[in-house]
Amino acid sequence: MKNLLKRSAAAAFAVLIAAALALPVFAENADVTVYVTIANGTLCAACEPVDVVDLDADGVFTVDEALRAAHDKLYEGGADAGYASEETDYGLSLLKLWGVENGGGYGYYVDNASAMSLSDPVADGDHVVAFVYTDTEAFSDTYSFFDAAMLETSDGTVTLTLSAAGYDANWSPITTPVAGAVITVDGERTDVKTDENGSATVNVGEGRHIVSAVSDGETLVPPVCVVDVKTAPQTGSDAALLLVIASCAMAAAIVSGREIKR
Repeated sequence: MKNLLKRSAAAAFAVLIAAALALPVFAENADVTVYVTIANGTLCAACEPVDVVDLDADGVFTVDEALRAAHDKLYEGGADAGYASEETDYGLSLLKLWGVENGGGYGYYVDNASAMSLSDPVADGDHVVAFVYTDTEAFSDTYSFFDAAMLETSDGTVTLTLSAAGYDANWSPITTPVAGAVITVDGERTDVKTDENGSATVNVGEGRHIVSAVSDGETLVPPVCVVDVKTAPQTGSDAALLLVIASCAMAAAIVSGREIKR
């Protein structure tokens, strides 16, 4: 009997060990959430949260899988209608983005760094931006971005700095401020422009807004900052003050009523 109990305990312990060893595998293969922005001259999707699935089960989540998931979620007809990619001499490459097929005139960035191919990895919380070049001859579209992609504020005041990605004489990546760009809110131009440092302050109303920018001097890939304006909840002292004011008003009304009766 004792031997049977020992064997049973040993078997149970072995099962627990096997389950514990399997947990990291499940964690590695769990979906990740990234924020996807897609542009075709104008914004098609702005910082949309997308759950990415490891479609080929290789343990790596990629730009390709993120964009495919974004189209499945956001594009009418899903990825089958609006997205396509394939292996080329340059690696896994885009053939169609948001329904546009232009012979390979696309760009894609992860956390504002240019991706080498669609096979580049993404991690939970990353921001993925993909865009269609509007200039497919000189490819003069300039990738631009704000210093914040998502903000929360209680008073509606938003200060952002706009930068452009480029290369120096040695083809090393650099960023430069974008001056004179017009700030837009929900697709509408404002009177606010970026200064020589690329900075600008704009005020927006309560709710969620998409802040972007356009330039009359160059073609910008639309930058994005999703702004949530949330009114701060009343504190206990605020509520108490309102109660006192209401009580005083009620008392004054009662007294006034008595005076009228007299």
